[in-house]
Amino acid sequence: MADHIESADPKGESLMEKITEKLHHSDSSSSDSDSDSKKKKPSSPPSSVKTKIFRLFGREKPVHKVFGGGKPADIFLWRNKKISAGVLGGATAIWVLFELLEYHLLTLVCHMLILSLAILFLWSNATTFINKTPPHIPEVHLPEEPFLQAASALRIEINRALVVLRDIASGKDIKMFLGVIAGLWVVSLLGSCCNFLTLFYIAFVLLHTVPVLYEKYEDQVDSFGEKAMIEIKKQYAVFDAKVLSKIPRGPLKDKKKA
Repeated sequence: MADHIESADPKGESLMEKITEKLHHSDSSSSDSDSDSKKKKPSSPPSSVKTKIFRLFGREKPVHKVFGGGKPADIFLWRNKKISAGVLGGATAIWVLFELLEYHLLTLVCHMLILSLAILFLWSNATTFINKTPPHIPEVHLPEEPFLQAASALRIEINRALVVLRDIASGKDIKMFLGVIAGLWVVSLLGSCCNFLTLFYIAFVLLHTVPVLYEKYEDQVDSFGEKAMIEIKKQYAVFDAKVLSKIPRGPLKDKKKA
């Protein structure tokens, strides 16, 4: 009897071991499948609606791209400090020369030509006297392509400005019309206070300082600009309700017949 029980125990134990192995295998397979499903399951896509950051003048490109992304943008944003400082220093020297020292353009050109001719004349005679051979003075030729490109770019910008002025004068956007009138009035006040050279120099200095400062403190300036635009819109709504809406307008044109 005892032998029978002892012989039955190994079978029971083996049966229990098989059951536990199957349960363990099923658990491991289910955990593996869960881990695989987690790996294969794509991550939830980010929300398509993102918080739109306010930028001045509706700007979507970086400041460097707004200025064209080329060498002028590098100069205005001080990518190369030596070149930017040289350009700004040259403009400052010209302004000091013509505005503070009251030098005249024609006088400056004549004096520069006199100095250049005197230097070349002395160099030519000194070289001939020492080496008995005349020096080789290099020939200077201005290329045609840069001048044509500059003239073409200027023509395109002038035509674009004329189109914008035509759209403003058509009366389609009264807000833009009032903004342009106010801007021209401010420029006329500045023109009465200083001459063209000083005004041009101020604009040149602003181009070399304001963009780089704006790029450095972009978020703070945009936040302040957003608040200012909200306040301006509120004041314009009040002005529109009290003044513009009461201006009598002519009858609308008859619709075109179909």
